[in-house]
Amino acid sequence: MNDGLLRIGELSRRVGVSPELLRAWELRYGLLQPTRSPGGFRLYSEADEARIRHMRAYQDQGLSAAEAARLALEGASDERPAQAVAAPDSAPLSDALERFDEPAAQAAFDRALATLTLDALLRDLLLPYLHDLGERWEAGSVGVAQEHFASGVVRGRLLGLARGWGQGGGPLAVLACAPGELHDLPLIAFGLALRARGWRIAYLGADTPIAELHETTRSLDPGLVVVSATTSRHLSRAREELRELGRAAPLAVAGPGATAALAESVGAMLLSEDPVSEAERVASRPAPS
Repeated sequence: MNDGLLRIGELSRRVGVSPELLRAWELRYGLLQPTRSPGGFRLYSEADEARIRHMRAYQDQGLSAAEAARLALEGASDERPAQAVAAPDSAPLSDALERFDEPAAQAAFDRALATLTLDALLRDLLLPYLHDLGERWEAGSVGVAQEHFASGVVRGRLLGLARGWGQGGGPLAVLACAPGELHDLPLIAFGLALRARGWRIAYLGADTPIAELHETTRSLDPGLVVVSATTSRHLSRAREELRELGRAAPLAVAGPGATAALAESVGAMLLSEDPVSEAERVASRPAPS
């Protein structure tokens, strides 16, 4: 590329933002200031890349897109770190869900969605709430009905955000829970975060037989297959099948049930951190060929 200038596809891969969103930021906020190649292609500079990274850093701290773009354009990130933003308050959503008040829960979700970035919504509000809910369920302070109700409402909203996540021209990730694994909300969150970074998602859901996943992989030829589990036994039981799957496509194992030893034994990438951070790590790797 001439003088370090990048086409939008390469810039997208570097910063983990889809080309469509980059163009929207260029038009809406003037965040990108491309030049033109002799052939008429937009070319982006290191300064454009830096502004995108600064904007995303501000968004991750809860600032709106408009405010994050303004600060990035002003170069505020070069002079001082962004002010720390308090974690979003999950109490309105939590209280409504624990009262089985679905309309109030939907309204609380709407308010959060209107004020938070997707990353902040997932990483700072929903995932901590779901983790706390699971711990209280295990301790017996939350009943099965309450846990199922809350999970169902959250799952419905997340799948609503996922509508159309298989469209586009980015690399494809096939996501599935291991056989016997029924807890799929963190995997959905990972898919949403990865989609926001330009990937396409094929989501197979909970309790997916590895043989079926293997057949889907042969059909779709994805850039990554992710198998998630909350307990190690679900992955350990499928070790041999996972090893075979890893020979057919790039494979990752995810969730609390995934261990470094298991990942190494089946030739998989280990995704053991929070779903948003792992989506960022996956998206920052070289794009699959």
